[in-house]
Amino acid sequence: QDNSFEQFIINYCNEKLQQIFIELTLKEEQEEYIREGIEWTHIEYFNNAIICDLIENNQTGILAMLDEECLRPGTVTDDTFLEKLNQVCATHQHFESRMSKCSRFLNDTSLPHSCFRIQHYAGKVMYQVEGFVDKNNDLLYRDLSQAMWKANHSLIKALFPEGNPAKINLKRPPTAGSQFKASVATLMKNLQTKNPNYIRCIKPNDKKAAHIFNEALVCHQIRYLGLLENVRVRRAGYAFRQPYEPCLERYKMLCKQTWPHWRGPARAGVEVLFNELGIPEEEFSFGRSKIFIRNPRTLFKLEDLRKQRLEDLATLIEKIYRGWKCRTRFLLMKKCQIVIASWYRRYA
Repeated sequence: QDNSFEQFIINYCNEKLQQIFIELTLKEEQEEYIREGIEWTHIEYFNNAIICDLIENNQTGILAMLDEECLRPGTVTDDTFLEKLNQVCATHQHFESRMSKCSRFLNDTSLPHSCFRIQHYAGKVMYQVEGFVDKNNDLLYRDLSQAMWKANHSLIKALFPEGNPAKINLKRPPTAGSQFKASVATLMKNLQTKNPNYIRCIKPNDKKAAHIFNEALVCHQIRYLGLLENVRVRRAGYAFRQPYEPCLERYKMLCKQTWPHWRGPARAGVEVLFNELGIPEEEFSFGRSKIFIRNPRTLFKLEDLRKQRLEDLATLIEKIYRGWKCRTRFLLMKKCQIVIASWYRRYA
């Protein structure tokens, strides 16, 4: 029930993961339809970039304000940090504080004076400011690192390379919040280069028991995970898309005009292929570089036809090979019979 600095940075990481989920599943998919010239009705969804900016902005973000409090001279307390947040973030629509100048919270008894509340994508979370400054400023100072580096034990010495006198850095060590922010940025950069597959886990109840399904809890998780928007985009869009060249290469054996070789453009070949198969026009759309198929059952149908066609082609190859083998054997036997007959006649 009491959320402090640790829960704050965990929720910050969750916000960044949700942001990349939005980027790769909702925003990018809809932008692809626009790039490919596909007729499309835009699906509205909540983009949590505004919440990420509230936390990580280099000038006005909560982490930046926290670092500034840790570095400035004078008396620094958790209350002065909250006062600074109230000055900088008072008008932000996702930030709430009892001490804020925004009058709508003055009568909110559920929000104590020593707390602030952030409206995350998953819902509102209240944070106790007590300990924020100390936990963010939890640093291993230079003299301690040097002392550990002088230890005789090789493992301990290896764990504190910054204590090496030859590598002394006079800069102040980064705060815990700064280190976590840098780690999250590295993680996001790494994920952006991958082709991720998402598994969304739904908790059916809070008792960790079998055969109990809490409908309200499940509906809440579905909403804050953004699954409703994702389903709407998927249902309104296309389940499968593929560039014309690999699509034609995979399914060209299903049409006599494209098999075994198609001499024209790949898109024209795919058009001939789909028309020959009699697939309804509402089931697919032609983009600038890709074919878009709306329903999975259409793709399953293509795969079933391809599987059957491959079996037919295998039978055809086997038939031709057996015919060639039998004919070759017959011609060899015929040649041998002629040689034997000629020699027999000569002998006779």
